Amino acid sequence: MAKLFTKYPALVENWARKADIIEFTDTPWSPLNGSISESRLALVTTGGVHLKSQPPFDMLDPAGDPSFREIPGDTPAGDLIITHNYYDHADADKDINIVFPIKRLRLLERSGEIGAVNHRHFSFMGHITNNHLDTLVRETAPRVADALTQDKVDAALLTPA
Repeated sequence: MAKLFTKYPALVENWARKADIIEFTDTPWSPLNGSISESRLALVTTGGVHLKSQPPFDMLDPAGDPSFREIPGDTPAGDLIITHNYYDHADADKDINIVFPIKRLRLLERSGEIGAVNHRHFSFMGHITNNHLDTLVRETAPRVADALTQDKVDAALLTPA
């Protein structure tokens, strides 16, 4: 199904019109305290990015994979790969920064536009449905939020696939 959606975007549009969309009214939002030039930033993506040495996201489960992958901040781009069948990532396969802009964050840090790039980042698979939504909302996403809090991250750059 995912390969059909990638090849025929009109199918996705048709599916989306009939899909049950979950809406949250309690969006966790916290204003930035201080300036961005003094802030620690982390990346959180739903692009299915992970280290080549890590297990890939589960593409066989039609409900997706609610787990996450921790990506060390000093990982070279060549050590990253994408496992995600629900979007066309051909361009991102050539330049991972399209969905995981770590190079840009490092440049912003060197130029002083941001305070620091966190020592680790996180990646999810963006296609999560059915019973896995509960796991994502109640278990894995809070674990990542706790890790970012522990790291004293001031802002997370969220990148969709």
